[in-house]
Amino acid sequence: MLLAIIFPFLSFLLRGKIITAVLCFILQITVLGWLPAAIWATMSLSNERAEKRNEKLIRAVRESRNHH
Repeated sequence: MLLAIIFPFLSFLLRGKIITAVLCFILQITVLGWLPAAIWATMSLSNERAEKRNEKLIRAVRESRNHH
């Protein structure tokens, strides 16, 4: 999360989102654009983590239904 705040473009790059990372970097290099870039990267990371949690919960529910 700290990486997404300090180096927003790098957060996207490390997650394999190259085009998004380039766009974020362009936004980040402007003084006024750095804050929106940091917010964008942080929210994107948070959403990705939430999606993974939801997928895990859905799998667990489906497995418990199959066992009963």
